[in-house]
Amino acid sequence: VVRRNAAIDRHTESALTIAGSLLIAVLALLADAVLGRAEAWLKHPTQMAGRRRIAYASTAAAVLIAASGVTYGFFGRADVIHIATKPMTEQLIMGEMLKMVIEQNTGLEARITAGVGGGTSNIQPGMESGAFDIYPEYTGTGWNMVLKEDSKYSEEMFPQLTADYEKKFRMHWVGMYGFNDTFGIAVRRPVAEQYDLHTYSDLRRAAPRLTFGAEYDFYEREDGYSALCTAYGLSFARTVDLDIGLKYAALADGQVDVMTVFTTDGQLSAADAIVLTDDQHFFPSYRCGNVVREDVLTRHPELSTALLSLEGSISDEEMAAMNHAVESEGREPRAVAEEFLRKKGILN
Repeated sequence: VVRRNAAIDRHTESALTIAGSLLIAVLALLADAVLGRAEAWLKHPTQMAGRRRIAYASTAAAVLIAASGVTYGFFGRADVIHIATKPMTEQLIMGEMLKMVIEQNTGLEARITAGVGGGTSNIQPGMESGAFDIYPEYTGTGWNMVLKEDSKYSEEMFPQLTADYEKKFRMHWVGMYGFNDTFGIAVRRPVAEQYDLHTYSDLRRAAPRLTFGAEYDFYEREDGYSALCTAYGLSFARTVDLDIGLKYAALADGQVDVMTVFTTDGQLSAADAIVLTDDQHFFPSYRCGNVVREDVLTRHPELSTALLSLEGSISDEEMAAMNHAVESEGREPRAVAEEFLRKKGILN
């Protein structure tokens, strides 16, 4: 009877293996077809609208994540920590940081799926399915996009954010990096010094003599230019629409005195400008930290110690400088990440 049951178990396992292999093969073919289609469209952008190109890339990413989930479900996996990152320079850098810190402090192997198309919209389902174990996320994004909350996020809500992640997804935020990748207001340094500008509120007295610049959509957003001016009582001499690729040149040339930025922009680190303090917290907070599956932390409690070594290690300015090193100097994300971690004494 034992031998018969063993034979049945082997037969069942073999059948599952074959079925799993067939299903994975089908998904792989589908993924290949979608990626091929996406690549063709991306190479010929005039044949397709931007939103549809993005949709193809996101679909391809979703198919690949589904294939990973099937592989996990049929075969399980060795103790490898699977890291996902979004298609952003700073995320590519942080993915490399995570890999190095995890492998140094735990002895586990870490693998990176870099630049997942669709970002959070495809990574979060991958986390839920078990295809991914950890990824860097932003608090404001987690609040609005993952938890589907409508209210503007502020860091006072962090305890609620973490509690909801644990309750709904059995995931934890471990290792907050320190930087906040949010909207900011930058002022040309000579102008800031001339008018002694440090905060958004300080702008009130100088705004009637200054030119404000931003991308077109900032003027159209409900939480954009008009709301900012109302909140701080600002009235600029004039406004200018800026192309995202030319905005820093416009600031350097004096075409604008004040403009919107993201606080970890790579070009910001090389600009002769200062970022003012949002003293009334007008813009939502987007602090970066690691979201980790609870079952992974349970299996590997040493992982928490490794991730906490990154706690508070990166300022806005340091993240901007690393982004600049990759985007403007052509350095590899891994090299930039390793140099930073060694400088901080986090990596041996």
